[in-house]
Amino acid sequence: MRSVSDAALAKFLFLFAFLYGAFGVHSPFFPSFLSARGLGPEAIGFVLAAGTAIRLVAAPVAGQIADRLEASRTVLALSISAAALVALGYLTAWGFWPLLLMGLVSAAALAPLAPLADALALGAAKRLDATGCRAFDYGWVRGAGSAAFIAGSVLSGQVIGRFGLTAIVVLQAGLFAVACLFAFRVPEQRLPTAYDNPSPSSSAGSTHGIRRLLAIPLYRRIVLAAALVFGSHAMHDGFAVIRWREAGIGPELISLLWSESVAAEVVVFFFIGPRLLDRLGPARAAALCAAAGALRWVVMSQTAWVPALMFVQPLHGLTFAFLHLACLRLLSEIVPSSLAATALSVYGTLGAGMASVLLTLASGPLYGRLGPMGFLVMAALCAVAVPVALTLRLPAEPRNR
Repeated sequence: MRSVSDAALAKFLFLFAFLYGAFGVHSPFFPSFLSARGLGPEAIGFVLAAGTAIRLVAAPVAGQIADRLEASRTVLALSISAAALVALGYLTAWGFWPLLLMGLVSAAALAPLAPLADALALGAAKRLDATGCRAFDYGWVRGAGSAAFIAGSVLSGQVIGRFGLTAIVVLQAGLFAVACLFAFRVPEQRLPTAYDNPSPSSSAGSTHGIRRLLAIPLYRRIVLAAALVFGSHAMHDGFAVIRWREAGIGPELISLLWSESVAAEVVVFFFIGPRLLDRLGPARAAALCAAAGALRWVVMSQTAWVPALMFVQPLHGLTFAFLHLACLRLLSEIVPSSLAATALSVYGTLGAGMASVLLTLASGPLYGRLGPMGFLVMAALCAVAVPVALTLRLPAEPRNR
């Protein structure tokens, strides 16, 4: 049984590595790519927000299809293939309308990738081995993805310096193509939870699946806390690199700064996160993450001094990775297995997506008018998330740990 578990872990490690490596070569410099192709701050914000809006629809639809057909692996592989092909379309896109069109099509293909990969990994990780222990820790595969994101970010910084910004779309397409091969090979294991109901009405094909999820009070609070903290990253994702380049920071150093934040993810996913989460519990862990976000964005609003940026970039390990671990631990306990892919897709789209749409739309005008001071708005959102996070307790979880 252990050899089977090890084989499953290896396949997931490769899948997440190539998948997140593709994200890494693209994400840090994509706003700059749009800027180089003729878009201003407001247009960049609109293109990014429009793409996120498409994800709000595409991810839950893909999740429901995957649950209905019990085919998360197949839907994931097809989506990765589409993303690889669409990425190459950016090579010929210039100006607002062509870039907007490519952004919308690309977003539809990208939307299901992370939630479906997470659903598959969580299901396989919870499978018990011969000793009665979990097959592996989800954090291992997600940490591998974060490490690959770092490698991709560093690689893109070096390649851009030599070949220009266009190289990021070629690199992304190639990495997605390899990730697709591993998507077909990972095991497909349903995620068992205490909320499972074998009755036909609980079927993933039910049109009331999303309503069933939103009827769970704790699920709603998880989504709200994620929306506030994950959504607060919108200005950073859209304008941090532009801000740093305006301050005279070169592409190699920018890629290292970006990679530093993801390196913190690796440390959290592999080493600190699971143990600290066991000690704090999901509620206090999420509150810590929200407070770290407030600090991070306050500093970003005040300076582009490299030592200060090097200090706050690792807080991403809390504002994203640790919060993600806390939320997924709760979801793995409360979500019916027949709705696992849908639940993770809705968590991703409502928790990060809808907030990102609104905040990315707001980030363009905010940055255009306030400049870096717009990050204070993101800090305020994280401050609001702290009391919400403190309510994220399982029914049987004691208030004083």
